[in-house]
Amino acid sequence: MTTTAAVPDLKARHRTMWASGDYPLMVDTFLLPVGQRLADALPITPGVRVLDVAAGTGNASVPAAQRGAHVTATDLTPELLEAGAQRPEAQGLDLDWVPADAEDLPFEEDAFDVVMSCIGVMFAPFHQTAADELVRVCRPGGTIGLLSWTPEGMIGGLFRTLKEFAPPPPAGAQAPPLWGSEEHLAGLFGDRVAFTTQVRDSLAVTAFAQPQDWGEHFKTYYGPTIAARANADRNGRAAEFDAALAAFCTEWNRGTEDQAHFEQEYLLTVGTRV
Repeated sequence: MTTTAAVPDLKARHRTMWASGDYPLMVDTFLLPVGQRLADALPITPGVRVLDVAAGTGNASVPAAQRGAHVTATDLTPELLEAGAQRPEAQGLDLDWVPADAEDLPFEEDAFDVVMSCIGVMFAPFHQTAADELVRVCRPGGTIGLLSWTPEGMIGGLFRTLKEFAPPPPAGAQAPPLWGSEEHLAGLFGDRVAFTTQVRDSLAVTAFAQPQDWGEHFKTYYGPTIAARANADRNGRAAEFDAALAAFCTEWNRGTEDQAHFEQEYLLTVGTRV
């Protein structure tokens, strides 16, 4: 099985990518609702031990801690955790911020009652390794909860657009939006997790006046888009990249030219660790 040991600089490059731009600003601009939706779907009560994997700025961690749970928020990129810890709504809550790789979590087996990830673990390149870690650290009878962009939805479409311009992925790496596929999750978790909820829904994004504003926002603040455009620029394809992203925004706009409206589909999955 291919592992990150075969590409020793991969994690460093991922940390750099997610630290580029301003992902915390993106969360505040339009992503906050998805964290709350995941936390609301899980059995989180006072005293429950919760692990948020690839938590970023704690978009789901903070709502979980507000319910009285003891939450450990992890992420590969320390800068995102530092930004999360500084959020006013996170102050005074029972939250630990721990830099950690989703594919090599620094916790004992069966350590948590709830293990969750909101548009986070999906970006770990080696899906089976990451899924195995989620199962390992969740106690039997505990809950695993995931919210991931779908392959068929807007962000899945974005990654197909970026793929044409991005460097080739390492051998064995899989596309992030596959985590939003029911079939893919069944293959990753097998009979180790009994899924009780799998619901597709969408995040409505109305924060941008014109459709192209969405693309400019992603080019400026979103690490994967920044990295893909930089690679396109190195290959003399920056103008081609910009045109492709502009066409993408027009295609996915469900509003008008003066008030854009996008629907970003996700899969919300909840299961019991067998």
